[in-house]
Amino acid sequence: MRFLWLLLAIGSASALYTKKDDVVELTEANFKNLVINSDEIWIVEFYAPWCGHCKNLVPEYKKAATALKGIVKIGAVDMTAHQSVGGPYNVQGFPTIKIFGANKNKPTDFNGQRTAQAFVDAALAETQKAVRERLGGKGGSSGSSSGSRGGSGGSGGGNEVVELTDANFEKLVLNSKDVWLVEFFAPWCGHCKNLEPHWKAAASELKGKVKLGALDATVHTVAAGKFSIRGFPTIKYFAPGSDAGDAAEYDGGRTTSDIVNWALAKHSENLPPPELKEGNSQSVVDEACKDKQLCIFAFLPHILDCQSKCRNDYIDTLKQLAEKFKKNAWGWVWTEAGSQPALEEAFGVGGFGYPAMTAVNPRKGKLATLRGSFSKDGIHEFLRDLSYGKGQTTSMKGDGLPKIEKRDAWDGKDGELPQLEDIDLSDVDMDHVEL
Repeated sequence: MRFLWLLLAIGSASALYTKKDDVVELTEANFKNLVINSDEIWIVEFYAPWCGHCKNLVPEYKKAATALKGIVKIGAVDMTAHQSVGGPYNVQGFPTIKIFGANKNKPTDFNGQRTAQAFVDAALAETQKAVRERLGGKGGSSGSSSGSRGGSGGSGGGNEVVELTDANFEKLVLNSKDVWLVEFFAPWCGHCKNLEPHWKAAASELKGKVKLGALDATVHTVAAGKFSIRGFPTIKYFAPGSDAGDAAEYDGGRTTSDIVNWALAKHSENLPPPELKEGNSQSVVDEACKDKQLCIFAFLPHILDCQSKCRNDYIDTLKQLAEKFKKNAWGWVWTEAGSQPALEEAFGVGGFGYPAMTAVNPRKGKLATLRGSFSKDGIHEFLRDLSYGKGQTTSMKGDGLPKIEKRDAWDGKDGELPQLEDIDLSDVDMDHVEL
């Protein structure tokens, strides 16, 4: 029965490629001699005769073999008959197509379209790379066809795209503190070439915020293999602290503005929340509000009117809202009621009670005052309207922010009433006191 199955398998295989075709039939007996030990470049298909995709591939594969005759070898291995040939190359599905270039011990996956033209383009790109390596040039400087798309660490000749390789990918991208967008490309890929100028322009615009990298997946197969790259270009997003399993698909457009806008949105998502500072000195307020479009001031009740738990509840609410609106990059300050009278006078708060809140644009001298509830929902509605450009504004009294008085920082404890001195009334003659 086993012998019959093998006969059927061999018979099926012969229906895919024959000796009359320019596709070379590779076996356990000839693979090492023809492919591994030769100086020729090979494209090798590992297939199964019963595989529908393999059968569909046959005419295009034959066409490519004929076009590349005398230039690049095209071969095929029937894995049902010669399973040991594909074993070292982790062949897990059919068809699997590998390119055996200058380094036969490290073949690269062919992930392009399954057309004769795509096979020819990949073969010619591999040939050019092999020629450059033999000349000692190591390629990479003549453009996208060379397999290099990046600058030297993001600073080469105005090109801010970081060239990624098997050697540096993990160190630069994985578990990084930065936001990364990485393009996995193939030098022969037309869509990759069209993307290149937009990718470079976006990298320049995003400098200092989001890093853009490019990896030639036909050369650096170890890094590319971690992310199941099936087509080119494939773009992956890596948030700060990502490992290989956290990589996410980029689902934006492929123009410069599309890439920049998508990346900036991710950058904003990963910003730390702004620090809520106690405005107890000029330097603290200056640091919190410098170069900010808006600075949010919260005036919390005196510690004797609202002890530590009460105050911390307010502070926690403010921190949650600072996180919620962090994309706006506002400054956040709180002060104790009555501790900064000049500030309260300039903002027109305090007269109607505490807590109170104002949003100030120091540059324009404009402010908006919270008139609703000093609650999470009430403040959220107030700030949401401001973020949309709504809400009523008034002019701040005076010229700019008033001087901030130096105060001791809150120690986090409950307030205590001041101790009153005991008055000795023993010498007072109460009988002669007129009422």
